[in-house]
Amino acid sequence: MRRRTVLATALLSAVAGPGLAAGTARAADPGPSVTLTGTTTLDSQAIFFVSYDGLVNNNAFQKNGLLTYKGYQYAVWYTADRNAVVGRRALGATTWSTVKVGHTLRYNDSHNVISMGVSKIDGRLHLNMDSHSDGFTYVKSVAGLMDNPGGLSWTTSRFGTPQSTLDGLTLTSQFTYPQFISTPDGRLQLSYRVGISGNGRNALAEYDGTKWTALGEWTSSTGTYTSEHGSSTARNMYLHGLDYDRNGRLHAFFTWREQNGAVMCNGGGITNHDTGYVYSDDRGRTWRNNAGSVVGTTGGSDRVAVTDSGLVVDPLNPDHSLMNQESQFTDSAGLPHAIISYVPGRFGQCTTNYVADRTANGRAFHVRKNSSGTWQKTEIPVPLNSSQRTKLILDKYDNAYAIFPFCRIAGASKASGYTDWTMLHDGVTAGLNAFGEVVIDETRIAQDNFLSIMYQEKSSGTTPSALRNINFRLPA
Repeated sequence: MRRRTVLATALLSAVAGPGLAAGTARAADPGPSVTLTGTTTLDSQAIFFVSYDGLVNNNAFQKNGLLTYKGYQYAVWYTADRNAVVGRRALGATTWSTVKVGHTLRYNDSHNVISMGVSKIDGRLHLNMDSHSDGFTYVKSVAGLMDNPGGLSWTTSRFGTPQSTLDGLTLTSQFTYPQFISTPDGRLQLSYRVGISGNGRNALAEYDGTKWTALGEWTSSTGTYTSEHGSSTARNMYLHGLDYDRNGRLHAFFTWREQNGAVMCNGGGITNHDTGYVYSDDRGRTWRNNAGSVVGTTGGSDRVAVTDSGLVVDPLNPDHSLMNQESQFTDSAGLPHAIISYVPGRFGQCTTNYVADRTANGRAFHVRKNSSGTWQKTEIPVPLNSSQRTKLILDKYDNAYAIFPFCRIAGASKASGYTDWTMLHDGVTAGLNAFGEVVIDETRIAQDNFLSIMYQEKSSGTTPSALRNINFRLPA
């Protein structure tokens, strides 16, 4: 492992605080660093098959495949015999306790991930799994399980019977990409796509501790998008995430994927284009563009559409194999940050093979809104060496970390304006043998300054392989 701490060069010298003589400078905040503390094994023989260039147990868009709550960490995966399981451990423990939840994976499709969510209002753990433009399976725990983990045994009896609805609420027959989001007031929301790739809409449901309610769709699949090559009249919005900041604002970065390949320079590329951004200050009921103008209402007739103005924060045509569903995070001031990746124009203006071109020439970029409201973008000088996604997190000092495929970690300091990106850990040279994309515990960072990552080892064919959890201490 290579480890480097980048120290800020400037000292704070503005106003002296309590116990500090006038004119005395404070020490600068620490820069980014990662200190490996150990690795645990979730499953020595987890299911393995490659589909859509990814794994069902380690898809980066799998929000909350790993989460931490009240001193315990939770993980979800499919075993070699296709059983959906939930594991938990007390933070710092080296072994995981595992329970089966009564469902087996139907198809060898890496989209059919398991996602977790916590409804803080009643202390339940919720799971949604095994869906790709069809039905889903939903399981929830008994009330209070998450509030008293040390006092309640970890057994299958703590979970209810698997359902094909949300406690009787039917959503859609074409369901994909479940993502749970805990609201600031303790409710739980479920984001999902209705429809199919290139022709779908994003929707929300909400759990209030008593029942689920469908809030409705909030994006549109209609309207005409025209590139220099051709036009498309159907699409879907792919989310980089949905995240509440500390002030209760809900942030969403996204890309559009067009249905009609005529918008591309070559059929071997991918029709994703533009990085957009919207936010909501009323728990996802109303959506606004960067300027604050309403561009859509959830469940209403006016939804966020490709023809709306003010959505695009980083324009890019469909000729550069832009990745969908990459990553986002909000900093301590509530400012949004994202990772996007594509093949930059210096490598050519037309990708002809999405996987090969991204692997050979793809680069990740850090896109963020600064304190003056201006959007900034920095290329991270680390070749992707993969067609897959990179994850983003920020530590308590707002230093940024990009977690690349194969568990390679780069960091940049806030003090530098995020211009000093450097490698902090290389999972390849460390011999992790990680397949590619990794799952990040986004919830743990703010709780104890740890970066916790789930990855699966490379295998071949459908031979099961080890699923592991590696942990790094961030600056305290």
